[in-house]
Amino acid sequence: MPAAVVPTVRIQREDFDVAAEIARLTQGRADIGAVVTFSGLCRDEQGALSALELEHYPGMAEAEISRIATEAVQRWPLQGLTAIHRHGKIAPGDNIVLVVAASAHRQAAFEAANFLMDYLKSRAPFWKKEHRTDGSEGGWVEAKEADARAAQRWKPSE
Repeated sequence: MPAAVVPTVRIQREDFDVAAEIARLTQGRADIGAVVTFSGLCRDEQGALSALELEHYPGMAEAEISRIATEAVQRWPLQGLTAIHRHGKIAPGDNIVLVVAASAHRQAAFEAANFLMDYLKSRAPFWKKEHRTDGSEGGWVEAKEADARAAQRWKPSE
């Protein structure tokens, strides 16, 4: 029986290298047939945003994301799963989040990556504040209803 997959979860201020993270997960592995990645970038909101500031509670955010990543490796046959989320001030065009899901087959990798991203967009314990190009603060960004609806599809049927 294969060893249980332990997801990698990191919350960090510094940028990440998507290719290096894929290599870290797949190097020396012949059992992986599919790697699905999602990388989220900071948008400039049509030129109005100079930065997005992300805050979190250290320890709590890692624990919550690890919990949902562990759920993903229990739900789908994965060979590896990585989730990286940045914090601090992030400029438009810079990386914010990365999910890398590896499996023998593509469907499991796609579904696990989708599941984890739906969680990260709707319920992960991060707070986002906009900084505008005119020097003003745009305030705290509210979670979008569409993201909450997307996450609902993963709830078990009653």
